[in-house]
Amino acid sequence: MLVIDDEGNKLGEFLTEDAVKLAEERGLDLIEVAPNGRPPVCRIQDYGKLKYERKKRAAQARKNQVQVQVKEVKLRPKTDGHDIAVKVRHARRFLEEGNKVKVTIRFRGRELAHRDIGAQQCQRVAAECKDLSAIESPPRMDGRQMFMIIAPNAKARARAAERAEEAARGELVEEDLPPMDDPTAEE
Repeated sequence: MLVIDDEGNKLGEFLTEDAVKLAEERGLDLIEVAPNGRPPVCRIQDYGKLKYERKKRAAQARKNQVQVQVKEVKLRPKTDGHDIAVKVRHARRFLEEGNKVKVTIRFRGRELAHRDIGAQQCQRVAAECKDLSAIESPPRMDGRQMFMIIAPNAKARARAAERAEEAARGELVEEDLPPMDDPTAEE
């Protein structure tokens, strides 16, 4: 087997017994890093330290990972234009945060005969958010509900990552804060 020391220098090929003795002399462990290699590659290193470093790298990778959630916006076929605009604002906010949005149209009673109205509403929401998103799943029926999934595009994901970095640093840009009503202002 090929043996590498703790500083990364190749020591050459050794028999297993000789490599184990060499590692014990140095007060370290013999760790097989490439068992399928020809010849197999082993490293002389402290195994506890190796486990600790791997654990830290995995924790850092999880910390940097962005969790994408699916947020839902529910509508009905008779939902009025202003109410749809409110739901679109919610959907845009979810997309800017980097989350997917599930648009659900719920049908009751005779409304089920007008599935085209539900599809139009889904398309309207998608059209209002098209600068931030792409349609991942077109409108389709599931029992008495029609749903569509829209996912954030690269622009929205970049903005979400930028906002996450700002929040981590404690920097909130004033334009990102919601407007506050001044209770002392007279109308």
